[in-house]
Amino acid sequence: MDLELEGKRVIVTGGNRGIGRCCALALAREGARICITARDRSLLDQTVGEINEAGGEGYAVSADLTALEACRRVVGESVEQFGGVDILVNCAGAARAHDILDLPTELIDDALGLKSYSYLRMSQLVIPHMKRNGWGRIVNIAGSAGASPAQGNIPVSLANITILNMTRALSDAVSGDGILVNTICPGFTNTQRARDLFQAKADKEGRDVEEVLKDLGSGLPAGRIAEPEEIADVVAFLASDVCSYMFGSSIYMDGGDRRGTP
Repeated sequence: MDLELEGKRVIVTGGNRGIGRCCALALAREGARICITARDRSLLDQTVGEINEAGGEGYAVSADLTALEACRRVVGESVEQFGGVDILVNCAGAARAHDILDLPTELIDDALGLKSYSYLRMSQLVIPHMKRNGWGRIVNIAGSAGASPAQGNIPVSLANITILNMTRALSDAVSGDGILVNTICPGFTNTQRARDLFQAKADKEGRDVEEVLKDLGSGLPAGRIAEPEEIADVVAFLASDVCSYMFGSSIYMDGGDRRGTP
């Protein structure tokens, strides 16, 4: 299927590793022009090379998106490089787990600062460019914890539920301008961050981290955890013209872990 993404101008935050990197590469294979941003310059440069090899055109801006001025710089440099913005994929940030009984509120501030606030700021900054085009796509990666609060995940849960609400409000605000705003909520995904998080458990139990992740996935209806490329393929669809009637939706890619309805 031709997603008609050839030449589309894209910004991917958190684009140097994990799901963000795979999103950039999926869009590159469709011929898009992609600005990736994150903090680690060396990983950014490596990913730019991979984008170019995949058939896209890569550009990188090293930035800490907790600062409004950094968000402005990313959008400004991307517009200068490509002449505008058609697609924004928000994938920056993670949050630390902590038991709610002694949770420092600073951890909530950190989670909201990088994830929720940067998503909103980046969206606000690209929307005027999309309005001029009469076309745009914003895809947020929020994580399934937004709908699944637990004793140990409140910082990430609050950051993600903020994104879900923000997605709906932004969609309502710009749907008449040809801009679609949607969210993907991945569950456990086979990223380097997941491996790092579960390496301590594997070491403590004297097991390989692959075995730990396999056990984790076996408890899901899918029978396994997700691969980041699977998330990226759906991002490419949501970023395309083929996706034409999804407004403010949240797609759960958690292997069937979510039990609530809706």
